Order: sequence, then C-alpha cells, then structure tokens
Amino acid sequence: MTEKRDNTAQKTSSSFRLAAMDADFLLGDSTRGARFMLEYQKAEDVLREAGIRSTIVVFGSARIREDGPDQHRRWYGEARRFARIASEQGGAMLANGGIRDHVIATGGGPGIMEAANRGATEAGAPSIGFNITLPHEQEPNGWSTPELTFNFHYFAMRKMHLAMRAIGLVVFPGGFGTLDELFEILTLRQTGKMPPPCPVVLFDRAYWTSLINVDVQLAHGFIAEEDLKLFSFAETAEEAWEIVRVKS
Repeated sequence: MTEKRDNTAQKTSSSFRLAAMDADFLLGDSTRGARFMLEYQKAEDVLREAGIRSTIVVFGSARIREDGPDQHRRWYGEARRFARIASEQGGAMLANGGIRDHVIATGGGPGIMEAANRGATEAGAPSIGFNITLPHEQEPNGWSTPELTFNFHYFAMRKMHLAMRAIGLVVFPGGFGTLDELFEILTLRQTGKMPPPCPVVLFDRAYWTSLINVDVQLAHGFIAEEDLKLFSFAETAEEAWEIVRVKS
C-alpha cells in the first residue's frame, strides 16, 4: 500500500498560489508592466461603462482652502463655480442618449481639485477624481463621484488618463504638480501628440505672468509665436467656460 504523505507544505508554498492571487508575485519587479497595463484598463473600462466621452480637466493647488486668505477663497470659489457652469451647460448631465461630455476631471485631492468636484456635484453631474498614492497618503476629497474615484500608483498612467479624454484644461494657481500637468498638456499640444481641440485656460493672468515669462522663451527662439496661441487667460468662471465652450 502506497504511503500517503501530507501535502500541506506543497499547498502552502508561494509557488503553488494562482498567479492572479499571488500578491508577492503581482507586486514584484518583473510584473511592473502588467501592473501598468492594469492601471490603464481598470479606469478605461469604468469610464467607458459610464459613457464618458470627453472631460474638462481642472487643476490647481491642493493647498488652497475655502476658508483661506482672500485670494485663496476667490480661486476656490471660481473653480467651484466654473465646474458647476461647465457641468450644467456642457453635456455632463446625460443630455445625449447616455453619452457624457465635458465631465469635470481632477486629481481627486483637496484644494482646487475639491472645489471643482464640488461644483460638479452641486450641479447634479458626475465628476472624476484621479488620485495618486503618495508617501504622505493623499485622501480623496468627498465630492468626486464615488464610482469615478480612482487611485493610481504610476504618475505616468494617471497623467495619461487625465489627458486622453480632455477637450479642455483649466489651470488655477498652484505649485509643482500643477505646473507638471500644465506643461504636459502644452507639450502634447505643441508637438501634435494631442490633436485639437483642447484649449488651455490659465486662471488669473497676474499670477501666471508673474510666475512664467514666456516672452523670454520666445526671445531665445525656444518657442514659436504660434505656441502662444496654445493657452488663454481668464479672470472669472464664466470667462473660462466661454473659452472652453467656443474652442473645444
């Protein structure tokens, strides 16, 4: 009679786990490409199922607060109002047989991102939050549509999803992350990798012209006169929406 040997060690070995259920394997260095693909596919499937054809990306500082200094309160209020106007007038309310256009999309965090998600929610429209895992964990704001609130590990994939449905970018004052997103879109537009329409609206001319002197780049021949048409300035929510509406 053949002796039956206990196989607990075999069944509990890491090599015996189904690959799809093996966290150590899935989070290993060799499967980075698969994780990158999964981050693309998960958000893509959800957005397609929701009928979201186009978005308006709203970016700005996460440090701006509704109860902050006067200038911060103004920026917060204008971002909130812009998102509400765009959501009400732009097709995010399922006005086209289930297809949603001009859906507000943000980085999902606090500050200007919260204000924009809030304005869309107050209009009764969905809005997207593309969050990112950070060493000091970013909490999603409470205003993005829960079913459209995503979390990314890879900045590159998050930026891809922010860009690929965008037909407008409205950028409020902000720091490095805001500049990163702004120049990402401007570079894609300048090089033709992101075909028009995608108007870029910089909110508050005084802030942006004090921060970035594009005339210096132009004088050195680093950009062309034509590149200056890639962005516009706005001082109010209504003005920003009119630019996006006309040019997108």
